[in-house]
Amino acid sequence: MGALDLTDAGAGLHADPARVTARLFLPGEGPTRVRSRAGEIVDRVLALPPITLRQSAEAIVRDFGERHDGLIDLLTRHAETVASAGSGSRPAQLTPEQTIVLGAVFTMEYAVEGAALCNPSATPHPDQSGLAPGELRVAVALRAIGEGHVSSIGFASAVIGSAGWVFEHRDLPLSSATISEGDWTRDHFREALEQETRLNELSAAIVRGLPASFRSGQIEDAIRELPVDLAQRRDLHGDLEVVRAMAWSAYHARFADSSDLTQRVLLPFSSEESHGMEDARFVQVENDDGSREYRATYTAYDGRTIAPRLIVSADLRHFRIHRLSGAAAVNKGMALFPRSVGGRQLALTRTDGENLALAHSQDGLVWTDDGIVHAPSRLWDVVQSGNCGSPIETDRGWLVLIHGVGPMRTYSLGMVLLDLDDPSRVIAQLDDPLLYPHGLLRDGYVPNVVYSCGALLHDGTLWLPYGVGDAHIRVGSVGLDELLAALTPVAA
Repeated sequence: MGALDLTDAGAGLHADPARVTARLFLPGEGPTRVRSRAGEIVDRVLALPPITLRQSAEAIVRDFGERHDGLIDLLTRHAETVASAGSGSRPAQLTPEQTIVLGAVFTMEYAVEGAALCNPSATPHPDQSGLAPGELRVAVALRAIGEGHVSSIGFASAVIGSAGWVFEHRDLPLSSATISEGDWTRDHFREALEQETRLNELSAAIVRGLPASFRSGQIEDAIRELPVDLAQRRDLHGDLEVVRAMAWSAYHARFADSSDLTQRVLLPFSSEESHGMEDARFVQVENDDGSREYRATYTAYDGRTIAPRLIVSADLRHFRIHRLSGAAAVNKGMALFPRSVGGRQLALTRTDGENLALAHSQDGLVWTDDGIVHAPSRLWDVVQSGNCGSPIETDRGWLVLIHGVGPMRTYSLGMVLLDLDDPSRVIAQLDDPLLYPHGLLRDGYVPNVVYSCGALLHDGTLWLPYGVGDAHIRVGSVGLDELLAALTPVAA
């Protein structure tokens, strides 16, 4: 260990395979002979005897009803999705039993954290009721990894008080979000297409047909107004697929008011995040008008490429997801400052893949690179360095938890201190890791990794939840004064 050690809080979380959602299941979506396989399955289900359908429907509701909110409504939606695939001889209206069984045949459970739970970020919870004086309830965003190594964003809550850090019970069943259209400006949409080198004659014509501000679904209005000569291009469908995917990379996800934070999970929705929403870094931001909201960046992964995305929420119930663009919004590991500095919104990035860098934005969507802040120089971070969450403001400077990758692809955690007024300057740093994977912290889904997406300062103590081996979560703490005293000044 280094000269400064974290105190283990005795608190942790492990992946719970009982935390499941239900989603549409289409087995073998390709055609067999003339009709689709789905159509043949629909016909088989509807041909079952009424007594079999009734008994099966009762068993499905009995066995799965408590595992999912609104199970019958969900099965009804799935049944309506596939019912038209059957033969023309199907009944004009399905019976309740046919609906439940048909919907269940085309539904699968998905354990959102069936493989692992890791990379937490901590921020004050929107609900601080029922606490003793001096206590703080914390919202913890989690990277939940399920089948196929697909990541979602889940949540936990904890209370910091006289007993230290105590995780609260995580409620079940999980709650699914209602998805709706996101918001765009025409200028940002054009810039996003340019950045992806997707602005050609056809997409430019679509952009010209958009209002100055629009919702994701309004892209169809602009497509319908395309000039006839452009609408007849041979590559039309490929270009339109790109434009539609771009538009729907912005969306809203709203959870029921009755849901608890621990029941909510943000599942991949847009095509660009189809293989995962990774490493969300949440922070409570103070806007220039004094209002507060939660913001986070996360990494969208489509199976080939990665890109940072933005989440904005007033209450951690209604989430607005948006695309980021600009030269500084091209890699993993972006973390937002909790307030503007010098009239600019700032973020820490790792634009070049190996150095901690600074970026700025006027609107929080388009980001400009301001250059390297901290470069790897020690053996423990010789491969690369980056942030592990948003900077934390102290009267001495911006405290930034960083990660470093060293021999044997070992991920360790360190610390740098940035100047309050000029965060491009590192004024002090820990020479040795604050935490590195040793002993019980070595093994896991991905060995030799300790990693965090955001610590929290409360009552003079830094509380650090972190992932172990990309498998489970522990929590450590260290006094702020002790931490600051251990930093080595960096010459200007």
